[in-house]
Amino acid sequence: MERAVVQVTLFGLLLILASTLPNKDDWNIYSFHINSTVTSRYATTVITSRVANRMDDSKEIEFQVQIPKNAFISKFRMFIDGQWYDGVVKGKEKAQQQYTEAVSRGQSAGLVSSVGRTLEEFKTAVTVAAHKKVTFELTYEELLKRKLGKYELQIHARPMQPVKDFKVDVYINEKAGINFIEIKGGLSTNALANAITRTHADKQAWVYFYPTEDQQKTCDGCGEQGMNGDLVIVYDVNRDTSLGDIKTSAGYFVHHFAPSSLSRIPKNVVFVIDQSGSMRGRKMQQTRIALIHILNDLAEDDHFGLITFDSSIFHWKRELVQANKENLESAKTFALNINERGATDINAAVLEGARMLNAHPREGSASIVILLTDGDPTSGVTNLELIQSNVRRDIADKFPLYCLGFGYDVNFEFLEKMSLQNNGVARRIYEDSDADLQLKGFYEEVATPLLTDVTMIYNGGTNLTQTNFSQYYNGSEIVVAGQITDNDIETFTPQVVAISRDRRVTFSETNATVEYTGTDFDSHIQRVWAYLTVKQLLEKELLFSGPEKENVKKEALELSLKYSFVTPLTSMVVTKPLGENTDVLHKPKEGERTQALSSPVGHRPLPKNTVGMALQGYGVSFTPQMSFPVPGGWPMPMDIAHLMPAQHMPARHRSQGVSGGFSGHTAQLMPAQHIPDRRLFAAAEFLKGSPTNSDQVVSKVASPVPLSHRFLLKTENLSLPLCFDVTGDVRLKLLHHPNRELSVNGELDTVMNGGFRRIVIHFKTDLYVEVDTNVITVREGQTLTRHTGQDLITAGSLTVIRRDKEIDVGAGDTRMVIYIHEKDGVEFLWPVLRQQPLDNNVTGIIALKPAVYEEVQQTPSTKLKIKDQEIDVTRANAVDYSIVSPPTLDCWLMSAESVLQRRLDDFIVTQL
Repeated sequence: MERAVVQVTLFGLLLILASTLPNKDDWNIYSFHINSTVTSRYATTVITSRVANRMDDSKEIEFQVQIPKNAFISKFRMFIDGQWYDGVVKGKEKAQQQYTEAVSRGQSAGLVSSVGRTLEEFKTAVTVAAHKKVTFELTYEELLKRKLGKYELQIHARPMQPVKDFKVDVYINEKAGINFIEIKGGLSTNALANAITRTHADKQAWVYFYPTEDQQKTCDGCGEQGMNGDLVIVYDVNRDTSLGDIKTSAGYFVHHFAPSSLSRIPKNVVFVIDQSGSMRGRKMQQTRIALIHILNDLAEDDHFGLITFDSSIFHWKRELVQANKENLESAKTFALNINERGATDINAAVLEGARMLNAHPREGSASIVILLTDGDPTSGVTNLELIQSNVRRDIADKFPLYCLGFGYDVNFEFLEKMSLQNNGVARRIYEDSDADLQLKGFYEEVATPLLTDVTMIYNGGTNLTQTNFSQYYNGSEIVVAGQITDNDIETFTPQVVAISRDRRVTFSETNATVEYTGTDFDSHIQRVWAYLTVKQLLEKELLFSGPEKENVKKEALELSLKYSFVTPLTSMVVTKPLGENTDVLHKPKEGERTQALSSPVGHRPLPKNTVGMALQGYGVSFTPQMSFPVPGGWPMPMDIAHLMPAQHMPARHRSQGVSGGFSGHTAQLMPAQHIPDRRLFAAAEFLKGSPTNSDQVVSKVASPVPLSHRFLLKTENLSLPLCFDVTGDVRLKLLHHPNRELSVNGELDTVMNGGFRRIVIHFKTDLYVEVDTNVITVREGQTLTRHTGQDLITAGSLTVIRRDKEIDVGAGDTRMVIYIHEKDGVEFLWPVLRQQPLDNNVTGIIALKPAVYEEVQQTPSTKLKIKDQEIDVTRANAVDYSIVSPPTLDCWLMSAESVLQRRLDDFIVTQL
């Protein structure tokens, strides 16, 4: 029997990658969502993929996820036959027997293998019954690390087929305020640039990536197999106080320390470069190029040394010298003439670098040793523990050692341990065309020391993560988390003591606020503490031995189990129906690689209501016979009688009709926005008293009230958006795309500063779609259908997807989302253009270009200059309904004509 394989691979905050085998007629990834929430630099990413088997027989589908190595998986589950199957995190030793049994069955169970530079691979295989569906949901967490003055969340998308319901939603919430946010990467250019929507509002930012099916085929690097490229979200936060950003909640705290207004410290740096025979060819060529760049970046008050080694040591100069022009030119000549030969004596080379720094003490400076090697020690002292002991003795905590391992032949664990023992870090340099840029990039991270001997002090704090740091570099960040003793915030006092050049400095700022974040952050702050603690305990386990190592390992295991982190000490056991084998998911250490085990060819018979799963990489392999229930729909509205304004209606009835019997026919008590003439011409109010009186009504007459709706027009930079009001009984032209024969119109509701009651879409000559908060009505030719559930609606080349509180509409190069918001208990619609058409002839309220203006006067009144016109404005605020959870933004309020630069009548239609 034929076997079809589906692969969905994600890479995210993170890197997320989706892939599938090419026979897309057999299966359909009908929904693929990536939702990443970043709060105080801590990212939680949820990947949800829904796949349907289109065939008349069962097909095996493979689900494959690549996540950042720095992340911990914290949840994985599958929805099969109306039931969720959740993974359970257990100690690896307890799960090992199940893991071994899976391998013995010939199934692909194994340690996750490293993929590329920053990824680990999770893989599952599931046999899906004919015309059935499966939902996969994976959650992982990580603390974003600041490098070179920015945080990065990277998403790589390669679905191997266009997906109708493909979207990436990123929400960033930083209490310190977001200084800037940028979108980069291959998926942000050319044809896909207008699929990205970005909103920045002081402490919050939203990024949406909603490419249409057509775009997923036509962008650079795209084709019939869909997208293939990167989306990178780059941002940094405001740093108003030198003590940094401190948040507390439920007895825990997290402290981000990154002062920027400090003078750089001159440095003493020794480069120790492996020139053994294994560095021959491109490795050495790239090393020479990187060295030249690095030498050019040295400041004149820096001092440096340069050593190369094989089985012998070669000095450019035996002592450190100043980085003046003459010395730099001489060093570059030396670097260009490095020759590859001989064996590898790492011990002698690193000890010589330490000697040079110890012989050159310089007050008010920071010293660094940088080792670059591509292999194991093969000459001189070759015992790894003895080398580590010798290096630790000679460095004696006086300066950090940074070890760069070139390629995969190097013993990375040896380098990592030696770096950690000497207050440094190890970094792998990948053999690729950009290896010289990797080397230069690492150097830039440590090129500008600002503080040395940094000590973080927390009076009233306990169970602290690392608090001592040898150096703090410009563009980086120190993060400390811990618990507050007895949760007594009044006695909790943070302080930082360090050396800046030749003087001792203290950051205490007794007037600084230690922010209490409240219940919403209770779990968040605690999880940041747990994440950091587990990461640092795993590093300590590498350093320690004997009982001390076992104690650290035990503590890390207990925390991993408590917070459901999949770490090198834990495994995720995937639960299944009674009688089925259980399989296991592991996380590897850096550098561990396993061969991928093939899934069995073909597929087994499918006993009713059974699931079987075999692990491959990070993952799991189910064999279910599935049914995927369609979620229940919304009630149909009945526009028969309107008896009650929304404010008088019981809350439980405001979002749907409430029927009552009157003289043998049905009366619908509906929110006011459903009244056809859009005025409160009649009202009804439940009588207070016993339930028996609940159907009695008292009629009232309400006077018509002029209604006003406020619209925002955002800018591309950080300046305030513009806003304007639309008053009265108005139907607006939202979007007109003549080349696509697409028109979208909307009817405003009766909620003050609310939204739209109805939105109508006209496509081509015979397709009409009407959307309200309850029902989607489609008229295609003479066929009329009403939809209340969450199924995909396809009409010609128009697709409509209803989710919980949003409706996604796609037509060619246009993609629009209609949000369902609620105000004062009444629901309304708000449309947002997520995919801006490339055609310049597109018009409409939601297709307006970002505002461009100049502030030309502030007193006695504010004036803005738009094009050549000066306009008086007032500072006001407006709710941004283009966001799922709408924030209130400050804005410059002016007339609609001033914002639109034309008459409002040009955007008004007489009928929907």
